[in-house]
Amino acid sequence: MGLGSLALASLLDERRALAAPAKLTNPLFPRPGHFAGRAKRVIYLFMAGAPSQLELFDYKPKLIELNSQPIPTSFTDGKRFAFMGSSHGNKLLGTRRKFQQHGQSGAWVSEMFPYLSGVVDDLTFVKSCKAELFNHAPAKLFMNTGSGQFGRPSLGSWVTYGIGSEANDLPGFVVLQSGPRGPRGGAVNWGSGFLPTSYQGVPLRGSGEPILNLTNPKDITATKQRQAIDAIRDLNLARLVETGDDEINTRIASYEMAYRMQSSAPDLIDLSGESPETLKLYGVEKDKPGFARNCLLARRLVERGTRFVQLYHANWDSHGGPGENLTTDFDKVCKDVDQGCAALIRDLKSRGLLDDTLVIWGGEFGRTPMGENRETPGRNHHIDAFTMWFAGGGVKAGATVGASDELGFSAVEDEAHVHDLHATILHLLGVEHLRQTFRFQGRDFRLTDVSGNVLTKMLA
Repeated sequence: MGLGSLALASLLDERRALAAPAKLTNPLFPRPGHFAGRAKRVIYLFMAGAPSQLELFDYKPKLIELNSQPIPTSFTDGKRFAFMGSSHGNKLLGTRRKFQQHGQSGAWVSEMFPYLSGVVDDLTFVKSCKAELFNHAPAKLFMNTGSGQFGRPSLGSWVTYGIGSEANDLPGFVVLQSGPRGPRGGAVNWGSGFLPTSYQGVPLRGSGEPILNLTNPKDITATKQRQAIDAIRDLNLARLVETGDDEINTRIASYEMAYRMQSSAPDLIDLSGESPETLKLYGVEKDKPGFARNCLLARRLVERGTRFVQLYHANWDSHGGPGENLTTDFDKVCKDVDQGCAALIRDLKSRGLLDDTLVIWGGEFGRTPMGENRETPGRNHHIDAFTMWFAGGGVKAGATVGASDELGFSAVEDEAHVHDLHATILHLLGVEHLRQTFRFQGRDFRLTDVSGNVLTKMLA
């Protein structure tokens, strides 16, 4: 019996050591949820910067009719809103985009998404989403962690903490990024907070070296590296016996995962085995990084057992002005994601993966029915009504849940707060959000804080 086995046996009684040694050495060991979930994995397409629902999915003829008129006081009396003073504009802005109903479901989608409009019967639109924070960085944090405070675990971390991962040589939670810059707030959006660091998101690059400094220096052979890792593991196990610190177990698992990823990560991003038809479906150009390529990588990740994949694409900020207008700049960012999103749905479905893969699309909040006083058209931040869509993983295909008022100002039917969305996502994975807690600093924390209800109308 080696040192590692002795250490494990000293930590656990004999029966438990025989039953679950893998769980101790691998914090991401797959485990059942509280009940059988419809979804086994998640791909979250995060549109950083907050896309305008009024230009994409939430068709408002009345808003178009009242274009350039002041917003009726009945919508604003007795209420306080961010960024809605006279200097920012209080005149209504009707969209210039053409809308049309698509599919058997008759879902409204604008001309900005010609590819996505072809898969609407596989989507569930939620048009009554509501957030709490109206600045980008804290709002992204809130959408990802259920809190605007730093140090809370992200959704992907809670998922992998709850049910682990089926990937043996890739992380359970992977982050991919595209666009002109990363999301405001950075790594805290996929951090593990007070959970063990095994559950934090691991950023991968879509081309070149997947993780910087992952490859060995020239003089380090595989044998030497294995010997070094084994020695470090034994020292860590000895320390684990002394302290019982779970973070040491995380460190051991991290060394082993990094070792395995030296071969698995380059294989993941090598698309040479994909058919020309698949590359054409996604619109992937050879060796060119971008959102479409990341969508294809997301499919490859979930095929290999990764539990939670999150794709960030910027920049959806549409205030008006240079680089942020609702005309040419908005056109570009829509084109960046349209084909990849639709291809991902079609590809997952053709491979039999969509039924148990939950796909999520949305930003940190929405956009106001009023325009901004800038040199080109734009809209400001809006937390009271915006649209997200979901697909697969047990949601009701071809459904629309919730609604906003005739101007798109407030949710008036089946309000879907961020905590409700999180509760529903966990439910689809077989996790009861009220029961999944972690004790930290004398308090039991959960993703949904002290609220959250499952949105049953979304469920198939």
